[in-house]
Amino acid sequence: MKGPLIIVNFKAYENVCGAQGLALAATCEKVGKETGITIVACPQMVDLALTVTHVTSPVWAQGLNSVSPGGRTGHTTIEALVGAGAKGTLINHSENREMLFDIDAIVKSCKKNNIASCVCTNNIDVSCSAAMLGPDFVAIEPPELIGGDISVTTADPKIVSATVKRVKEINKNVEVLCGAGVKNAQDVKAALELGAKGVLLASGVVKAKDPKTVLRDLASAM
Repeated sequence: MKGPLIIVNFKAYENVCGAQGLALAATCEKVGKETGITIVACPQMVDLALTVTHVTSPVWAQGLNSVSPGGRTGHTTIEALVGAGAKGTLINHSENREMLFDIDAIVKSCKKNNIASCVCTNNIDVSCSAAMLGPDFVAIEPPELIGGDISVTTADPKIVSATVKRVKEINKNVEVLCGAGVKNAQDVKAALELGAKGVLLASGVVKAKDPKTVLRDLASAM
């Protein structure tokens, strides 16, 4: 994906289920078209295929399991994501951790099926390990700041700049995203200045009274 991007993770918040989730995805699409910024919607898994049919902007899955098709009750396969029309997926979010060998297999399956991969990490060392696997993106998100009011760019800006530096030394093709506590244009501006390609956030948009205004504010810094 060209240019900076905003990834909105809907998580499992009750206010973005079904029709409400579709409305938020449509808002992401509308603001993206208005501003020229790529805004990716990550709806709840049960709404993934439906969301893809309602918007033309990128829709990603919130996660993917390293399993082959078959007796895999409760799991999500790469074939399912392809069938649903997803353009990418989050991997190893702090609320849905994966083992390293599973992350490796998932990234490889994403490459094989032309689906963007974004590995979430909690520190610099894990970011480096993830970069060695060659995903499209590494998203640095200290878990203690996720869902909070203080952005990682304020609380620990060095973790962002150091992650960018180390990841690029390992694989120059891997882009770094910044997450955890991102709420406004100032946070986005700081993330980009620290070398990030964009931001990954959830509650700042999903729980906002006016998501459209928040998304416009975020995009204004890009």
